[in-house]
Order: sequence, then structure tokens, then C-alpha cells
Amino acid sequence: MARVVLPEESTKEISDLIDVLISLFFESLPRRDQRNWARVYLNGLVRTSGKKTIRNIAGTGASSVEQSLQQFISKSPWDWTPVRRSLAQHLERTAQRPLAWVVQPMVIEKAGDRSVGVGRQFVPQLGRTANCQQASGIWLTSSDAGFPVEWTLTLPGPWTAELLRRRRAGIPDTARSLTPAQDAVHAVQRMAATWQLQRRPVVMEVSNSELPQCIESFALQDIPFVFKVDGTLPVSFGGAGRHKPGPHTAPARELIDSLRSQRRVVEWTRHGRAEGAVTLLTSAAIFATPGEDRLVPVPPTPLLLVGAWTEAALLPSEFWITNIGDRPLAQLFLLAKLTDRVALDFTAVCEPAGIRDFEGRSFRGWHHHATLASVAHAAMLLGARGREADPYPGPARPTAPRTVATHTAAPPGLPPRPLLPGQAPRREYIR
Repeated sequence: MARVVLPEESTKEISDLIDVLISLFFESLPRRDQRNWARVYLNGLVRTSGKKTIRNIAGTGASSVEQSLQQFISKSPWDWTPVRRSLAQHLERTAQRPLAWVVQPMVIEKAGDRSVGVGRQFVPQLGRTANCQQASGIWLTSSDAGFPVEWTLTLPGPWTAELLRRRRAGIPDTARSLTPAQDAVHAVQRMAATWQLQRRPVVMEVSNSELPQCIESFALQDIPFVFKVDGTLPVSFGGAGRHKPGPHTAPARELIDSLRSQRRVVEWTRHGRAEGAVTLLTSAAIFATPGEDRLVPVPPTPLLLVGAWTEAALLPSEFWITNIGDRPLAQLFLLAKLTDRVALDFTAVCEPAGIRDFEGRSFRGWHHHATLASVAHAAMLLGARGREADPYPGPARPTAPRTVATHTAAPPGLPPRPLLPGQAPRREYIR
């Protein structure tokens, strides 16, 4: 996918848009000079070629500008949360209505050991151990575009256990060492509780070991979710009726494959591609068992397991677990595939905006930079739309899926909750 490239004539338009965004998102910054340096940094993220370091943004020989930007990003104690919240609220009002909150992992490999949060750790996305930072972005995502609005930075144990290292990086006393998935779940919970956004399904990939905790965390706040899981995940099913034996347990892949006679054909267009695609889907009602560390027994949670066969695949290859019981199967699949939309926008827009390029050593600086890179990302996409130009030249936009077979009500035992706010249960067919 081609990256968003700003033509020369758009420079002033983007600068004008940045001025508007400063007035909208940075009202929480108490001083005018802080808002001015935010403007300088944002323009630098959009215009500067190559790596978006503070030195490159300031320009050759501009030592006073570099020092001021360094102070603003790494040391100034402004709170990034109100800026991110204002960005999310603005996008929900003005951009195309988001369909989901998509959690996108980000790995930043590093050569040294002084960048905040860096450490040698196994990274599932890379399939190997790497010296890196691990972060996650929460993106407001529609079928046309994704916008990052919240970020987490995972802190390996030494960064929270070693007092000297913690003080040097300015890590808050409240920060703990969690997994990337746990950090992302807590961020989503904060957004749902305090950001005053319309609640959307959360789409993310979850490991087998962390799935019970993730399900329970979102269930506590009635947050709808679509979790991508591994086919080896043991799932419980059956035993819902008086004469049905069970419950049984089997790997997700085995259960889905046993239902291949009930598959539905879905025709859709992949994100970023012009040609159509055909996917076979089926689903099964399952139960999530609570984590082993619970002291008080709780009943199993009814869920839906969705499985997909890609073209010419003999076995199902993708699997998702959801607590959404009022959507046709094809719509759940479309929600799950929004991760592809985010992956494209990350490469085309967010990386050129410098999301990986912060070289400072402070926790505060990393979050300040990530916040401004998110605003720059929004400026680049909204600016392109304002010029009535397609920010993604070439490939066609994705279309809604068309199913040959139909899916009506939720499977037995799966409740139609949680519903999206303001949305009644849907029982229509998809054709």
C-alpha cells in the first residue's frame, strides 16, 4: 500500500488544519508557549523527511529550537490524556462513524538499553526474542480509515522494580509491569469509563493463557469484543439442553471443522485491494470458563466461536471469540477484519508521521511524542479528505460482505447482550 505523500501545494492547508486542531485538542495545556511548541512539533512531524527526531524537526543549526522542543516533549509536565480524549471525541463526531476500537500492537526494536521500556523479550509478532519496546495503540476504525487515539507502553519488570531506573525515566508510581494485552485491556476500560465515547466492539488478538482474564475484564463493564484466538484454544460446548450430554471440550479448530457442513459463503473485498475474496464461515456456541485464580465460583459465560476458511484452504485457519449475539455472522467477520484496515493505515500514515521515531529516555516524553504523532496522523488523513482526494490511491475501498447463506438469531444459549448503545437487536438477513 502506498504511503500518504503530501504534495507541496498542500503544506499551507495542512498547517491551517493543524492550527484548528491545536485549538480543539490542546486547550488543556495551560500556557500559550506550550501550544506554540505543539504546533511546531506537529508541523515537523508532517513536513520533515526521514526520521522524525527532535533534532531533525528543529533543523540544522537551530539549537534553541531543539532545546525548547526537548523541554516541551521530554520534561514539560502537561497531561496527554485530555488531548487524546479530545482527539477521540472529535473523530467520533466528524469522521466516518467508527465501527470498532481496534487494538494494534507495535514493536520498536532498539540497539541500546536506555530507552524507556526497552528490554530483551520474546515478541509474538516477530516470533523471536528481540531488544525492543512493546506498545499498543487503540484505534477508532471504520471500513475507510483508522485513527490511533490511545497508546500504552509496556514496562518490563526491571523498569518498575529498579528504583534508580524508574526515577531516571520518570515512571509514575502507579505504573506496573504488565503484559501488552493487559496494558491494552486496562486502557480500553479507562476509555469506556471516562472518555464519554459511544461504546464500540473491541477487536484484538489474545493469547490462550490471557483469554479468561480479558473476557472477564470486559464483561465487568459490558464491553462488546471480538478476540482473535489460536486454533489450539480448548473450548467448552454442548450440555445446554436436558437431553444433551456435555459439556465437552475440544480445540477450537477441531470444533469448527466438525461444523463444515454448516458453512456460509461470504463474498467481500479485502482492505487495500481491488479484487474480491471468498471466505467460508461457521460458528458454534461455547462457554468461557473463569480463570483458575477465582475464589468465588461463577457460571460459565456464553460466547460465540467463529471460524473461517480462506480460499482453497482445507482446514479452518482463523478463529475469533465474541460476546456479541445480535449480529449476522458476516458482520462479525467484517468487524474482525478491521485489523487489516489498521495495519494498512499504520504503514501508510502512522509510521510516516513518526510514531516509532522517539529517541528520548523518559516515560513522559514517549507518551507526549505518541500523542502528537496521533494528531499528525489525523491531520494527514483529514487534510487529504478535505482536499477531496483519496488518501489511499490505487486500491478500491472495502465493501460490505455478501453472504450466500444467511444467519438470523444468536445460537441457543448465547444472549443478545451486550448491545451497542442505542442499537436494538437485529434479526435481518444479509444478502
